Amino acid sequence: MNQEFVLGKLSELMEWDDVRSRAEFAWLRLMSRMKYDGYQEFLAGMRFIESLTDWLQQFIRPEHREVAYRFIREHLVFVSSAEMHHLVELFYPETVQPRLLQRVAELQGIPQYRVWADKAAIAAFRTLLRKTLFIELSDGGRIDIFRRANAGVIMHEQIVTAPRINKEKWTELLADLRKTTGNPADRFAFVFLVDDFTASGATLLRLEGEKWTGKLWRFWEDMSKETTAHFEDDWTLCVHHYIATEQAVKSVDERDAAVRKALGPSGWFTKKIEMSFGMRLDREFSVTASSDPDLVELIESYYDDAIETESMKKGGRNARYGFGQCGLPLVLDHNTPNNAIALLWAESAGTGGKHPMRPLFRRRQRHN
Repeated sequence: MNQEFVLGKLSELMEWDDVRSRAEFAWLRLMSRMKYDGYQEFLAGMRFIESLTDWLQQFIRPEHREVAYRFIREHLVFVSSAEMHHLVELFYPETVQPRLLQRVAELQGIPQYRVWADKAAIAAFRTLLRKTLFIELSDGGRIDIFRRANAGVIMHEQIVTAPRINKEKWTELLADLRKTTGNPADRFAFVFLVDDFTASGATLLRLEGEKWTGKLWRFWEDMSKETTAHFEDDWTLCVHHYIATEQAVKSVDERDAAVRKALGPSGWFTKKIEMSFGMRLDREFSVTASSDPDLVELIESYYDDAIETESMKKGGRNARYGFGQCGLPLVLDHNTPNNAIALLWAESAGTGGKHPMRPLFRRRQRHN
């Protein structure tokens, strides 16, 4: 669709004068080109400005359209593909390497800054790095980008692209390690589980009724029988997300402690799980009932509870503020998290006199 025609329609819809139109058009063209047009879930032929115009039409009153536009203009955070790639590339130098250096310094009994000046410590670091596994928890883990960014530093045999690992694969990984190091007694010392994003922590670990589930629990089920043969006694499990909320970090820590208390030392990982992240979103980042009263009015008024699927209901109450009531003003380039406010991603038919919701960034649903 012709962009100038759509911009004209948008100007009419928003009742902008010429001065306001020129200023907004400049911003819209820039942000569309630099970021928003890169969203992967737009329908064929649709780009940001077309989607924005369609989205704004659902708001009946002009002042509501202005509040919605101001929210997009001033508060929306869109993580582009280039920005996510940058977070992936920072994972090794900012998270992995410092942790391994700290461990080597402790083992060698030297200050951390002395490791690179000590031949024995350098050799120990290289061995420890080879005894580290990187496991992708979902396709959002961008493990292919991580592998290319660290070619020549991390071997292909250290990287696992599927989170469910059977016994044969564990045996193969251990055999590759011992072949590389030349020591038939070597075992793994570090495991990094890698994913792109966590907001509530529920996908990672949660209690459903009396049963624990989630990606961390499934990893425990797959590897727990192999602990003695494949892992050092003091091995460390690290869970890294490129983007995480403060809520998720706190939630996973609490659930980790709850599992440990409920199941005892033999029923869960021996050591506390170490969490890390490339970017942390604090609590002030979220939309709440008190943070923006005008926007909250839109969230409450323009809502259809038909979007509340079974999986969404596991997050509690309703979906107005997204799964887990996270209230995020956040969009990722490949999909919109269900933890974002529903106004951004929800789509409904509006049956029974309810409001038909239109998405600005259409979400690809993974669960019903």
